Amino acid sequence: MLALDSFKTFVTGKRVTVLGLGLLGRGVGDAAFLAECGATVTVTDKKTEAELAASVARLKKYPTISFHLGGHVEEDFTKADMVIKAAGVRLDSPEIAAAKAAGVPVAMSTALFAKYADAMGVTLVGVTGTRGKSTVTQMIYHTLARTGKRVHLGGNVRGVSTLALLPEIQAGDVVVLELDSWQLQGFGDLGISPHVAVFTNLMPDHQNYYPNMETYFSDKANIFRYQRAGDFLFAGMSVIERLKAARPSVAPLVPPAIPSDWHLNVIGAHNRSNAACAIAALRALGLSDDNVRAGLESFESVEGRLQFVREINPLDLFDKLRTGKLGAGGIKIYNDNNATTPEATIAALRALDAGKKNIVLICGGADKGLDAGALLYEIAKTCKRVICLAGTGTSRIAPLMTDYSIYDSLDAAVREAIASAEPGDIVLFSPAFASFGMFKNEYDRNDQFMSIVQNV
Repeated sequence: MLALDSFKTFVTGKRVTVLGLGLLGRGVGDAAFLAECGATVTVTDKKTEAELAASVARLKKYPTISFHLGGHVEEDFTKADMVIKAAGVRLDSPEIAAAKAAGVPVAMSTALFAKYADAMGVTLVGVTGTRGKSTVTQMIYHTLARTGKRVHLGGNVRGVSTLALLPEIQAGDVVVLELDSWQLQGFGDLGISPHVAVFTNLMPDHQNYYPNMETYFSDKANIFRYQRAGDFLFAGMSVIERLKAARPSVAPLVPPAIPSDWHLNVIGAHNRSNAACAIAALRALGLSDDNVRAGLESFESVEGRLQFVREINPLDLFDKLRTGKLGAGGIKIYNDNNATTPEATIAALRALDAGKKNIVLICGGADKGLDAGALLYEIAKTCKRVICLAGTGTSRIAPLMTDYSIYDSLDAAVREAIASAEPGDIVLFSPAFASFGMFKNEYDRNDQFMSIVQNV
C-alpha cells in the first residue's frame, strides 16, 4: 500500500486537533492535508484570528476545518482521536497533559511523515545540530537533485508541510530532513530515527525552553536513538564523545576533512566542516566522489546564512538621486539573519575577517540566556562599528561595548550601517539573538532585511 493510502486509512473519519497554526505555512499545510485525507480538523492557537489572518484565510475553504483561536478549549484535547503538536509547543503544556490523561495520542507531523515513508521503503536522511543543520541539509539535497535522483526536502523548512509530501513519495526515494530539537521530540514519541543521521554539533541554545543542556541533547539524540543495523551516524568532532557516551546502536563516525582542492562558494571554516558532514552522508547514499564534488562546488549559500546579498558604492547614492538607479562596487553586504546564537555570529565574523577590522555589524534582539562573552571579544577584534537592534539581549551586552548605536527600526539600523561603511568594508547582519518582539518571527526579520538592502 502506498504511504498516502495507508495514511488516509489511518485518519479518515478521525477528529484531529492541530495544536499551533502559526504563520510559517507548515501548520496550514498540515491542517489542509489532514482535511483532504478525510479527517475532521480543529485548529487551535493562542494567537487570535486577527494575528493569524493570513493562515486562517488559506484554510477557510475546507468545510471540515474549524477554529478555536485566541486560546484553547480542553475538549479539543480530551475528545479528539489524535492531537498534532506543532514544533515549539511545550511538552509540559496543560493541553498536552490533558490529551495524554484522556488517552489521546499526541504526534508531530514530520515524525508521522517519517513513519509512513519508512514503511514504504523511502530512505530518510536527517540532519540536526545547534549550528549548520540547514546548510548541511541543503547541501545534501542540492547534490542529490543535481544527479537526477528522486529526492524530497522537508523538516524545518519554511512554508513546507512535510506531512503533505506523502502523495509525492515512492519506494526508493530519498527524503532529506532538517530536524530541530522540537521536531525530534516527535521521532522519540514514535520510536523512529532516520537511516542516515548527521549530528553537526551541540552548543548552548534554547535555554529559555530547556531547563538544561541534558534535556536539549536528549531531544536531539532521537535522531540516532532508534537506528538499526545498516544505518549510518555521522557526527562533528566537537560532539562525538557525547554521542558515544549515549551508547547509540550505530557507531558514530567523524567525517574526514573536505579535500583541500575542493573549492566551495560558501565561505568560512565552519562551512567546510558542514561540507564534510554532507560528503559523508552522500557517500553513504552511494554517490561517487565526482558527483559529490560537483554538487558541493556548485552549491550557493542558503538565504539568511552568511549569504552575500549585494555590493554597493556609497558614492553612487548621488547617482541614485539623479537617475533612480544605484551602481555597484565598494561595500559588501551579507545576510546572516539565521544566526540566533552568539556562536553563530562568531563563526560569521571569523569567516569574513581579513585582519582589517572593517566589519560593520548589525546585531541584537531578544535574549535566550546564552553567554555572550566570546562574542564581545570577537566584536572588539573584527568590527569597526556595531549597530544594535533593541531587545533584551542587546540591553545585556550594550554596556560592555564601545562605539555602538541602538535602533528599534531595522530600516534605520541598515541605513546607518551603510552610512558608517567605506569602500572595502563589509556590512554584516548577524543578530546573535532571537527575533521576538520587533518581528513576527525570524523569517519576517529576514524578509525585511532583504527588502531594505535591495531597495536602499
